[in-house]
Amino acid sequence: MTILRKKFLAAAALGSLATLATACAGGSSGPADTAYVARDVETLYASAKDRLDRGNADLAAALFDEVERQHPYSPWARRAQLMSAFSYYVSRDYAKSIQSAQRFLSIHPGNKDAPYAYYLIALSYYEQISDVTRDQKTTEQALAALREVERRFPQSEYASDARLKIDLVNDHLAGKEMEIGRFYERSGKWTAAQIRFQNVIDNYQTTSHAAEALYRLTETSLALGIPTEAKKYAAVLGANYPGSEWYDKAFDLVQDHAPDAQVALAN
Repeated sequence: MTILRKKFLAAAALGSLATLATACAGGSSGPADTAYVARDVETLYASAKDRLDRGNADLAAALFDEVERQHPYSPWARRAQLMSAFSYYVSRDYAKSIQSAQRFLSIHPGNKDAPYAYYLIALSYYEQISDVTRDQKTTEQALAALREVERRFPQSEYASDARLKIDLVNDHLAGKEMEIGRFYERSGKWTAAQIRFQNVIDNYQTTSHAAEALYRLTETSLALGIPTEAKKYAAVLGANYPGSEWYDKAFDLVQDHAPDAQVALAN
C-alpha cells in the first residue's frame, strides 16, 4: 500500500483540489451522496477525494464512478476511473478494482498512468491469494498479472515490487504442489507423488521447497524400487543443500535402503 498511496494520492491532489475538498467537507456520507444530482465536475471529484481521505473508500469509489457518469468527456473522468479502481482496492472490493482498472486501460492504453493500472490489477489478485489447501486459480492470475507488470515496465518501481511478489507467489504455488505430493505419498500413490515433487524441481527450483522436494523424490524413488534414481536425487540434494536437514535425512535413507550409493553421496 505504500507505493499506492505515495504515488497515487499525490497525483490526485491537483491544482485547487485542496480548496475544493475543504469546501465540500462536512455533510452526510450516506446514500444521498451517490444519488444522481447534477454537480459540476470539480465539486463532484473533490467530494469523492474528500470521502477517500476520510477513510470512506466505498463511498469514494461510488462518487468517482459518478464523475465519469455525469462528465464522461471531461479530463476529470480519466482521473476518476483510476481513483475509483484505487478506492475499490482500499475497500477490499478487488473484483471491482480489477474491473475499473481494466476499463481505464481499455480506454487509455497509452496513458502515463497505465503502469499503475496494471500494478493495481496485479495487487488486487495478489491480495486474494488463498492458503495452499484451496484452489490456486487466483494465485495463478496474480502471477500472470505480476509478470505482465514486469514485462511491460521493467525499469519501473512497480516492476521491482512485482519481482519480489513473483518470488512469493512461486513459493506459494510450490507449496501447493508439495501439499498435494505429500497427500499422494501418504496414500501410497508413489508415481503421482513423484510427478508433483518433480514439478517443484522443474518449475520452482529457486523456492524454499526445493530441498524437501529432492528428499521426497529420493523417498518415492526408493518406494518405487528405483535406487539409482534415489541416489541421483540425493546426490543433487547434497550438492545444492549440503547442510540441510533434508540432505541428512536423504543420506540416511539411501544408506539404509541402497548402501551401494553411499560413496557417491559422500563425495
